[in-house]
Amino acid sequence: MPSLSPHIASVPPSGIRRIYELASQLDGVISLGIGEPDLPVAEHILSVGAQGWIDDFTDYTANAGITPLREAIKAKLARENSMHVDVEQVWVTVGATQALHQAMALLLGAGDEILIPDPGYTTFSMSPRLLGAVPVPYPLRPEHDFAPNIEELERLITDRTRVLLVNSPSNPLGTVLAEEQLRELLVFARRHDLWVLSDEVYEYFTYGIRHTSIASLDTDDRVFSAFSLSKTYAITGARVGYLVTPPGLAPTMRTVQETTISCVNAPAQLAAIAAIVGDHQHVADAREHYRSNLATACELLDARGIGYLRPNGAFYLWVDVSHVSGGDVAGWAERFLLKERVAVAPGSAFGRMGEGWIRICVAAQPADLIEGLGRLPAPSSQ
Repeated sequence: MPSLSPHIASVPPSGIRRIYELASQLDGVISLGIGEPDLPVAEHILSVGAQGWIDDFTDYTANAGITPLREAIKAKLARENSMHVDVEQVWVTVGATQALHQAMALLLGAGDEILIPDPGYTTFSMSPRLLGAVPVPYPLRPEHDFAPNIEELERLITDRTRVLLVNSPSNPLGTVLAEEQLRELLVFARRHDLWVLSDEVYEYFTYGIRHTSIASLDTDDRVFSAFSLSKTYAITGARVGYLVTPPGLAPTMRTVQETTISCVNAPAQLAAIAAIVGDHQHVADAREHYRSNLATACELLDARGIGYLRPNGAFYLWVDVSHVSGGDVAGWAERFLLKERVAVAPGSAFGRMGEGWIRICVAAQPADLIEGLGRLPAPSSQ
C-alpha cells in the first residue's frame, strides 16, 4: 500500500478538538472550551440565507465571490478598518481558516519559515506543516504583557523566514495590540523583507480599546488580512470569511481559489451580504453580553484567588491552573472534564507557552459560566 506524504505526519492534532470530541460523548457537560457564540443568529441573516435556497441560488459563483458581497466588504473595510482597497483585492473564503491557509500557500514554500505567536491559535502551526513549511513560535510572555517583543523576534530570524503572523484581538489571550505596537511590527517586517499575515477574526469584540487593522498602516503592500463573519454574526457553520490581499494578485488568486474551493456556498454569500449591510444592533448586544460575562468571570476568579489575564478583546479568558496541572495541562483538562463535566481548552493546544494555562470561552449563559468556573480548583492557600 502506498504511503502518505512524509510531511503529513508533522501536522499536529488540535488539542481543542480533542476535548470537544470527548465532551460530545458525555452527558451534562458545561461547554467552555470551543469558541462558539451562544447567542442566536439575527433573523434578517437567516431569512436571506434561507430564501437563497428556496430561490435555488445554488449554482457556482465567481471564484472570488459574488460581486455584491465583495462590494459590501470593500465598503465595510473603508468604513470600519480604514482600509481602502479595490474590489479585486477582496476574496471570499471558507471562513478565516481557509483565508489564512490560502495566504500561507501563496507565501510559503517547502522549508520556509513563518513566525507565529505562542500562545496562538492551533491552525497557525497546523497549516504551515500541511504545506511543508516550518512554523517558528515567537513567545508572548507575561512579563511583556503577552505582546510580541521585537528583540525576541530578531533572534528568530533566519535566511528562511518569509512571513510574520499577527493576531489581534488574540485567540486565545484576548489581548489587543495598540497602533504603536503594530507600527513597530511593520518596521520589523520591512527590515527583514517579510510578508505580514494578519488574523482579525475578533475585530468587533474589543473592550475599552480600539481595534486597528495593521493593513491600514501598511505603506508598501506587504500585508494580507484574514477576516471572518463566524464570530461576529454567530454563523460559525456557514463558513464565510474573506482574505484581503495586496494589489495586483487577482490572476493568481483566481487560480488558487479554483484549485482549492472553486467558490464559497452561494446561499451563505447572500446571508453574508445581509449580515454586513444589515442592522448591527445584535452585534452590539453580543459585545455587551461578552463584556458582562467577562466581568462576572473575572470577579469570580478574583474571589477564588485564581490567576488570569484580563482581556481587552475576543471572548476568552486565559486562566492560570499551574497550581494543579502538574506540567501536563492537556492531561489535566481531560481529567477535569471527566470528573467535573466542564470542558475547557488546554493552553498547551496553543503552543509551549500555554503550558499551565487554560482558555475559557465566556460565550455562554451566565449561570453555566459561573457554575463551570466554580468547579475550577483554587490554589490551596485559599
